[in-house]
Amino acid sequence: MAQKNGLTYADAGVDIDAGNTLVERIKPAAKATARPGVMSGLGGFGALFDLKGAGYVDPILVAATDGVGTKLRIAIDTGNVDTIGIDLVAMCVNDLVCQGAEPLFFLDYFATGKLELDQATRIIEGIAKGCELSGCALIGGETAEMPGMYHKGDFDLAGFAVGAMERGADLPAGVAEGDVLLGLGSNGVHSNGYSLVRKVVELSGLGWDAASPFGDGTLGEALLAPTRLYVKQALEAVRAGGVHALAHITGGGLTENLPRVLPEGLGAHIDLSSWELPPVFRWLAETAGMAESELLKTFNSGIGMILVVDAGRADALEALLLDAGETVSRLGTVEPGEGVRYSGAFL
Repeated sequence: MAQKNGLTYADAGVDIDAGNTLVERIKPAAKATARPGVMSGLGGFGALFDLKGAGYVDPILVAATDGVGTKLRIAIDTGNVDTIGIDLVAMCVNDLVCQGAEPLFFLDYFATGKLELDQATRIIEGIAKGCELSGCALIGGETAEMPGMYHKGDFDLAGFAVGAMERGADLPAGVAEGDVLLGLGSNGVHSNGYSLVRKVVELSGLGWDAASPFGDGTLGEALLAPTRLYVKQALEAVRAGGVHALAHITGGGLTENLPRVLPEGLGAHIDLSSWELPPVFRWLAETAGMAESELLKTFNSGIGMILVVDAGRADALEALLLDAGETVSRLGTVEPGEGVRYSGAFL
């Protein structure tokens, strides 16, 4: 029979060999994230994890999934993709720890029109770095090459994290009137509000390569500062005792996220003079003519995580977090009511 020279998958824009090469390239980075409980490496149809091997007796699993939002647009346009993977991990594992869970393993989904090996390797190595810093293992993922779905150079990221805690250790628990709010400093805008950020940059007339008006380096570099990982520090505080709740300050800002961990009938008082608004947020607010209330319900405003702690344990937990390298601010207290009541001002 005569051999036909018809179309191949590569002719349609999908390079299976490139995908296989990527897996081989990222294996060392994934291996560096190994932790107790990991049973298999990359390359299988599924990834195995042993909860008993991780030290759990009566575990409850906790899962979280997230993306990076339109911060990706800045990474793509500037070519600075090395830390966007840290953002992806942080958005998932910082949520897990708010439930009282220890992140155990992470799966990533990377989709693009045409797989560019160097770019993809840098992105996934960033994901592995985020996993390593938060003590969870990168045990699998999916690389999807989908011609016709993405413009040249574009890509998308999603992440999925699984954690565990012993039964009965879930948070929030025991939040009461008088509890103290300890705020942990953020590393800039983190990974929320970037549709507005990009609108403000457009309004300013500046390009990504312009000098940053609020810090060192270019504007693009400054706005790509990776989301801070709070996992190890937060878990250490939880294990020390006295932590009643944690709130990851993401989309919705302080105004929307803190009430999520407060029981019915209780609200929070936050003194805006208890920390200094970072320059990036002041620049965004002033450039856009933004009201303070809008800033507080859109961005983290310099506070990336809040711990709601027993008043009698506040001093010890503050010292523990400072020793762990955190910038800690006493924001206020839990009080009767609902939502967040602000006093003071920073605009």
